[in-house]
Amino acid sequence: MGAQKALYVTGDMSQSSDPERVVRMAVEQLGGLDILVLNHIGSTPFAMWNGDGDHVRELMQLNFLSYVNMASAALPVLEQSAGSMIVVSSLLGKITTPFVGPYAATKFAVNGFFGSMQHELAMQRSNVSLTITTLGLIDTDSAMDKIRGYTNMTAYPASDAALHIIKAGATHQNESFYPGYIYFACLCRDWFPFFRDIIIQNSYTY
Repeated sequence: MGAQKALYVTGDMSQSSDPERVVRMAVEQLGGLDILVLNHIGSTPFAMWNGDGDHVRELMQLNFLSYVNMASAALPVLEQSAGSMIVVSSLLGKITTPFVGPYAATKFAVNGFFGSMQHELAMQRSNVSLTITTLGLIDTDSAMDKIRGYTNMTAYPASDAALHIIKAGATHQNESFYPGYIYFACLCRDWFPFFRDIIIQNSYTY
């Protein structure tokens, strides 16, 4: 898009030391930090939980603890630049469905931790804006491969989701939802729990 050069840093978020190292190297190469987008996830099967506690622990490191470590390393630098942090979460971090127990657990943790951080930043009158973006089903290859044969739910374009994430962070929204109906799904989540659960269970094939 016209940039004279592009820089990148590689890291393995399953290693507890890499999240901080990636942020530190990015700051060193760029001379600062304006925006941090947390949007990486580990692979997990779309299936009934098989009792594998080690997998849950590994996924928590990838999908949650590495977010916390990167945020911790980046916050002092973002304070200096009055920068933004964008945390990408999921509808599965607000409403439970079958076949996604380990993944959903990580997204509930993300929402809980960073929702609390939003309050703390506001109370401290911090220069950093923190946006939590909740996504529905996105048509990435990996997502489509996993759900095939299990559900006919509509998937939404990854390019539109990416643009939504950028706009939400740039306009310093506390919380955003893509696609729009996700907001109303979260709003109505606890109104009719019996019918909610029947609808969810009938949306999947087992």
